[in-house]
Amino acid sequence: MVRTKTTFRCTACQYVTFKWAGRCPECGAWGSVEEAPALSPLQTSALQRSALPESRIASTTGGLLPSSPARSINEVEGSHAAVRSTGIAELDRVLGGGVVPGAMILLAGEPGVGKSTLLLEVVRRWAEHDTALYITGEESAGQVRLRADRTNALHERVMIAAESELATILGHVEQVRPSLLIVDSVQTMRAADVEGTTGGVTQVRAVTNALTNLAKTSGLAVLLVGHVTKDGSVAGPRSLEHIVDVVLHFEGDKNSTLRMVRGIKNRFGPTDEVGCFELCESGIKEITDPSGLFLHHHSHTVSGTAITVAMDGKRPMLGEVQALVAGNGIPSPRRAVSGLDSSRVAMILAVLERRCGLSLTGSEVYVATVGGMRVTEPSADLAIAVAVASGARDLVLPERTIVIGEVGLAGEVRRVPGAGRRVQEAARLGFTRAIVPADSDAMPHNVAVTHVRNVGEALSALAPEAKQK
Repeated sequence: MVRTKTTFRCTACQYVTFKWAGRCPECGAWGSVEEAPALSPLQTSALQRSALPESRIASTTGGLLPSSPARSINEVEGSHAAVRSTGIAELDRVLGGGVVPGAMILLAGEPGVGKSTLLLEVVRRWAEHDTALYITGEESAGQVRLRADRTNALHERVMIAAESELATILGHVEQVRPSLLIVDSVQTMRAADVEGTTGGVTQVRAVTNALTNLAKTSGLAVLLVGHVTKDGSVAGPRSLEHIVDVVLHFEGDKNSTLRMVRGIKNRFGPTDEVGCFELCESGIKEITDPSGLFLHHHSHTVSGTAITVAMDGKRPMLGEVQALVAGNGIPSPRRAVSGLDSSRVAMILAVLERRCGLSLTGSEVYVATVGGMRVTEPSADLAIAVAVASGARDLVLPERTIVIGEVGLAGEVRRVPGAGRRVQEAARLGFTRAIVPADSDAMPHNVAVTHVRNVGEALSALAPEAKQK
C-alpha cells in the first residue's frame, strides 16, 4: 500500500512545507498554513496540460509548444529601449541617462524625506513633452494639488487620480494613455481578486506583478513609491526588489536640506551613482556641485581642520574634517565622533599616540564633519590624523590643501582608489596643494603634490598658525 505524502501550504503566498507551523516562514502570516495532499509530478503535469489547448501540447516530450518561435538576437528590435530623459539631470545620472520605456522603477525612502515632492517635479518635467499619470493612494487629489501649487508643478498634461484599487488604476491607464505612470505608494494599492490585507506581502507582490506585466507589454514606464523599514531596507518581500528593474533609495537627514538618490539596482545602468538635491519650501532643486555644502569657508586658516575628498559612488565630494583636542590629565576623557566611523577614529588616535608620539591619553577629543556629511571610507583616515594633530599642536596646514590616504596600524599611508580623480576635483574648486600616498597614480599638473609614506611625513607639512590680523 502506497503511503500518501502530506504537505502544508500557506494560503497567503502558496509556500509549501513538510511541517506545520503557526506562522508562514516565507511571508510571515499567522494561521495561514493548512494541510494539503502532495501532488506527484505526473499529477502536476496533467493539471497544467488540462488547462491548455491541444495545439500548445507537444506530444513527443510532454512539453509545451511556444506561442512564438525563438529569434536571433540580431533580429530583435532595440529602438523601444531608447532612454528618455526625465528633465532632471541628477535623477538621470542615477538612472543611467534616463527612463527606459517599459521600465519598472522602485523609489524607496523614509516618510517625509521628499519622495512625493520629487515625483511631482518629475511628472511636471515629463508633461512638457508627453502625458504623465499620477496615482495617489495615501493622499487626496486636493492635497497633491496644494503641494503642486507650492512647488509650481502644475501642467495640463499632468493627470492625477486618487485610487487604491488595481483594476481602477488599469482603467485610468487605458483611458489616459500616459507614457509615465507614478504609483504613490505600492503599499496602499490592493488587488480585489487576491487575498490578504492591504500592504501585506501577498497584496504588494500581486500589485507589483500586475504593474510589471503592464509595463512590459505596453512599453509604459512605471515608477513605484515604496516604504522602508526601521533599518532602512525596502518594506515588503525581498522578491519585490527582484521583480522591478531599478531600485532607488531616497535618503536625507531631517535636520538638513540635503537629499540624495542612490541606485541600489539598475538593469539599464550603473549602481554606484548618486544624485544630490536640496529640499526647500518652493520644492526640490538639483545640486550639481554639492562639495560646497560640506566645506566651511573660514576668514583665515585655523588649526584642527583638514580637507579631504571622498567618493560617493563615482562622484568625488570635498568634505572638511574638524577636530578639537581639549584638556590635559583628565581621568576619563571623552571621545565624540560625528559623521565618521567611530572605530576608525579610535584606531587613528591610537596610531598617533603610538607611532607619532602625540599624547592624547588625558585629553578629550572631538572629531566631526561639516554640513552633515557622512564619510565611512578609509580614504579620510589621513585627514582625520592631520586634523587631530593640528588641533593638539595648534598647527595648521597650508591654505588650499587637501589630504587623502588610508592609515594602517603601523602608521603607513596606503593608496586609495581614484586618487587622481579626487585631486582633479579639488583642483577644479581652487585647491592648489595635495598630500597623497606615495604610490598614487598620475596627478594633475596644476596641483603641487606631496607624496608621503607614513603619518609622520604628513604631519611635517603642518606649520604654526598665523596670527589673525
